[in-house]
Amino acid sequence: MNKKLHKLLYSGPYLFWSAAFIIIPLCMVFFYGLTDKTGAFTLANVMAIASAEHSKALWLSIGLSLISTLICFLLAYPLAMILAHMNVNQHSFIVLIFILPMWMNFLLRTLAWQTLLEKTGVINSILSFFHLPSLNIINTPSAIVLGMVYNFLPFMVLPIYNVLVKIDPNVLNAARDLGASELQTFLRVTFPLSLPGVISGVTMVFVPALTTFVISNLLGGSKILLIGNVIEQEFTQAGNWHLGSGLSIVLMIFIIINMVATSIFDKEGEGQTL
Repeated sequence: MNKKLHKLLYSGPYLFWSAAFIIIPLCMVFFYGLTDKTGAFTLANVMAIASAEHSKALWLSIGLSLISTLICFLLAYPLAMILAHMNVNQHSFIVLIFILPMWMNFLLRTLAWQTLLEKTGVINSILSFFHLPSLNIINTPSAIVLGMVYNFLPFMVLPIYNVLVKIDPNVLNAARDLGASELQTFLRVTFPLSLPGVISGVTMVFVPALTTFVISNLLGGSKILLIGNVIEQEFTQAGNWHLGSGLSIVLMIFIIINMVATSIFDKEGEGQTL
């Protein structure tokens, strides 16, 4: 009995935190999303995603998120392989340097890219000094993708790296001893074994990229509306909590799908970050 009481006391702060900042807010979102201003049940707020404006923002968000996730994967996998083949002291220091920008505030990192990319920014000033054509990337989807890749790339690297370092080198040596080439060893051994980390990394990049509104606000100049921007505007500008919550429920569906995919391919939690 004492042990159960101790466990309850130890878990108390976590249960309070979960209830106050997870369960109660989720219940409020579902309440507002599934009711109208009179409090009557309705699916109109959720079905509003089918309107031309909202569906356009949703599909644009999905498209840019998929592009950003793909770019992150193409950049992260080779880097994770390089880190995994280094000795402990080297890769610990390099991983620390790589994740160091994450210690800086997310908003400040994005503002820094805005300063770099704007028409009179650092990059265009350097190009102008060398009499090269200016780079007109600010306030475009490309700038948003760049911001997503920069901010979310570490979330792709770390899960893949965490899985790769756990692969027994003897398994790779056995594949080579059996006549497999480097490419065959990668395609048939290394990559399949690293799939839990890949799935985890894809989830950790795709979900925040899909729901972000800060990056598109700063690097898109509020001219490119993603679904996150639409929801944010419904809460802060229009004051329509019911519609904003209904659209949020749609995004939750995508998040749940990603979580289910992660649980299927990473049952043992091998892709979790360090």
